[in-house]
Amino acid sequence: MKAFRFPSAYTILFLIIVFMAILTWIIPAGKYQVETNETLGREVPIAGTYSEVDPNPQGLEKILLAPISGFYDPDTYKANGIDVALFILIIGGFLAVVTKTGAIDSGIARVTAALKGREQLLIPILMLLFSLGGTIYGMAEESLAFYPLILPVMIAAGYDSVTAVSVILVGAGLGTLASTVNPFATVIASDAAGVSFTSGMTLRFVIYFLGLGICIAYVMRYAAKVKADPTCSVVAEMHESNREHFLSQRDESISSELTGSQKIILLLFLAAFGVMIYGVSVAGWWMARMSALFLVVSILTAFIARMSEQEFTDTFVDGARDLLGVALVIGIARGIVTIMNDGMITDTILYWAEQAVSGLSSVMFINVMYWIEIVLSFFVPSSSGLAVLSMPVMAPLADFSGVGRDLVVTAYQSANGIVNFVTPTSGVVMGALAMGRVSYERWLKFIWPLLVIITVFLTIALSIGAVIE
Repeated sequence: MKAFRFPSAYTILFLIIVFMAILTWIIPAGKYQVETNETLGREVPIAGTYSEVDPNPQGLEKILLAPISGFYDPDTYKANGIDVALFILIIGGFLAVVTKTGAIDSGIARVTAALKGREQLLIPILMLLFSLGGTIYGMAEESLAFYPLILPVMIAAGYDSVTAVSVILVGAGLGTLASTVNPFATVIASDAAGVSFTSGMTLRFVIYFLGLGICIAYVMRYAAKVKADPTCSVVAEMHESNREHFLSQRDESISSELTGSQKIILLLFLAAFGVMIYGVSVAGWWMARMSALFLVVSILTAFIARMSEQEFTDTFVDGARDLLGVALVIGIARGIVTIMNDGMITDTILYWAEQAVSGLSSVMFINVMYWIEIVLSFFVPSSSGLAVLSMPVMAPLADFSGVGRDLVVTAYQSANGIVNFVTPTSGVVMGALAMGRVSYERWLKFIWPLLVIITVFLTIALSIGAVIE
């Protein structure tokens, strides 16, 4: 008799689509009236205007179309997740071209040699850097570009793929959870709530620094156990296959000395990520421009390495093929939100949340608000989407409980951030796990104690914030 095997990410996501479609037959359809917010440049719901509307239950046809709708709306041909999927494919091609030159292999060998006996320093340094990306501009989809780079480094250093994934996903995720100045979470939510984004910043910095310390300590403790005894890994049975997979192109005897062209390629490689971060955080770039950046850098890399046209195109296509499964996960995950919106149950769930917090004391109010935002985050994993959806309705309710609206913003972003460590409706989470060859149930086994610790920490922080106000 075969042992039970946990379903793949594709099956999990499709089952969630089916479940959401079933809910559209059970949950009443409803809509809030909306108004255009000039500051946000989009429509936002108006508190107290919810009303039920004619239901639009989602049947078999909509279920089958949902994974396609996750990429683009087949009725209006409006783009949805296709931009992220293409970005993933181009990143795959870019990394394959750079890897072909041997520059990454030599670079890994050099880093490993330099940190011999001190490999654990990689974890706090990298988690700090990724957390800065999260707290400054909400690093999410663009973090997917770093997994193929960090995974071989961590595996070569003696850790496992879960360590590599957690360095990026937990690091950037904690930064996004705190979102001290994140324009896609804090600024949008504060504007929608009618307060300055600087209000409540002190508490957010406290959450950021203490939360990051907790996360770094947790990941380092796990990584040390795995390095000392690989059987302690939650993916221990994949130890050899992961080393073969992530280090297959790497000759263990390779020299750590870089040739002149390899040095230029590595500088170009690092510069590409620096330009990407600048473009997203300062210049307002998104997927199309980031994709174009890595395509151009791929061509420049091939030119410097003196690859033939045939060698370049073959290598690029092979690299894109390696990440095709990740690209598919992105579209399927977004199909879940499509089903909810088309079935008109998203606003109904928000209305129920509005009713749940009315008339509570300040401490009870902010903690119930936190848990409501956790539930909403599973349905709407996008931080900006959830901010625009929930803040205009939920923030005014704080006035009746003696809680500052800035604390509601902090509760929202904390809840959304912690859910995005694990939510299967997020293409970032599922894409990261697919890249790291970490099954969803193994990730849950690794992350759940940290989620409990962070939740207790946030409950204390939000309660103190409510009492002080």
